[in-house]
Amino acid sequence: MKRALLISLVSCLLVINQASIISRCDLAKVLHQEDIDGFEGYSLSDWLCLAFVESNFNISKINENVDGSFDYGLFQINSHYWCSDHRSHSENICHMECSELMNPNLLSTINCAKNIVSGPGGMKNWVKWRLHCSGRPLSYWLTGCHLW
Repeated sequence: MKRALLISLVSCLLVINQASIISRCDLAKVLHQEDIDGFEGYSLSDWLCLAFVESNFNISKINENVDGSFDYGLFQINSHYWCSDHRSHSENICHMECSELMNPNLLSTINCAKNIVSGPGGMKNWVKWRLHCSGRPLSYWLTGCHLW
């Protein structure tokens, strides 16, 4: 009986802890529907590369930074500048709770990311995008995705 209860508890914890991963092509479809291709000069492939290098397409990812701030969601948006998590001081430029960045709906995440990209630096605000995506051929990110 104890063993069955333990297995059940562990299973529940695994389900609760399970990451919310969106497939590359499903993300491409959502981003395409939101007319993000070409936004501020960045292709749909740029956005897919960004999501991959930042979160590996994990909508629920949270990362703690050395300065005490946190990065949230698919694009790892930082709590110090862009959203409020009530853990650290935030400028909250996107006027939102950081928890909204982990919503599978993705609309709040996309709108905040567009806000970031519209400002100085564009996608260069993401170090991983600069290191792994910028200036590289990225069209392969859309391979096999049927957007129309």
